[in-house]
Amino acid sequence: MGSTPPASLSSPHLLIAGELCVDIIIALDGELRFGQHEQLVPSTTLTMGSSSAITACGAAALGLRTTLASVRGDDTFGDYLDAELIRREVSTALVRVDTTVPTGASTHLTRADGDRAILTSMGSIGRTSPADIPDGLEDYDHLHVGSYFLQEALWSKAPAVFARARAAGLTTSLDGNFDPAENWDSGVLDLLQHVDVFFGNEQEACGISGLADLDAAVESILDRMPQGGVVVCKLGAAGAVVAHRASGTRETTRWSATTPQVDGELVDTVGAGDTLAAGFLAARMRGADLPDALALAVACGTASTRGAGGVGAQPDLYTAQNLAATVAVHETKE
Repeated sequence: MGSTPPASLSSPHLLIAGELCVDIIIALDGELRFGQHEQLVPSTTLTMGSSSAITACGAAALGLRTTLASVRGDDTFGDYLDAELIRREVSTALVRVDTTVPTGASTHLTRADGDRAILTSMGSIGRTSPADIPDGLEDYDHLHVGSYFLQEALWSKAPAVFARARAAGLTTSLDGNFDPAENWDSGVLDLLQHVDVFFGNEQEACGISGLADLDAAVESILDRMPQGGVVVCKLGAAGAVVAHRASGTRETTRWSATTPQVDGELVDTVGAGDTLAAGFLAARMRGADLPDALALAVACGTASTRGAGGVGAQPDLYTAQNLAATVAVHETKE
């Protein structure tokens, strides 16, 4: 098996802005009990957390030059994240240390069927602001923001940041992730007019659009995006769907892909959608068409479920491409 060579200066450069936190993964083999019970569990894992950082690590594993603009605390968790990002070849040049808050942390209670509950203490999460994103973006090719509904300091200025990026020649993408308040707003509808690629699962797409039907929700999101916009809908174990409306037309083309067979047991699904996003972006930034990008994305997301946490089993490019070759992609038009 080969491995991805270190990213060279000729590689596309991905800038990701978003949150940083640790993930504490606790595997459960029964129901969680209160009442001061000491309950033994199969495993506890400390690992890289946060949608934005997991996507950054996944992109770097695939050989992209990757820089993360984020905020962490001046504490043990923050030091751990800094060391992990550097080890995984993600640039931390734009990671700011905020001494007034602890580093964010998410505790995932995971079950064998892949379902989980997530308990998050915000800390530094949501502190990334427009000031953390460079004025000069000429060194980058693409801007991605993860966990939009946690990025409170970005909400008011996000449209201006994305518009500036697109004016500088960058393509843009947004991963909404879950809205803890379940308002599904925070300016996201206005932001979509500056977003080239939107990532979301069924609950997120329907929540943002206010529509119960997934197909209608995707169409509604595309209506708000620039011409040529792309929606990537993550479907968990069922794979993913990409919807694209070419410039100058109302016709939507969709491609669907189911998850491939991989070796090993499913460990957990933490960060699988974020690694899927990394695969899609890496493929597109290297010039792949939408079906091939979808195949690589689904391959990356599936591979990641064979390790604990979001980064424990992220594939290198060689592994991802071999797995993507087994992914069946089907096209439909509406």
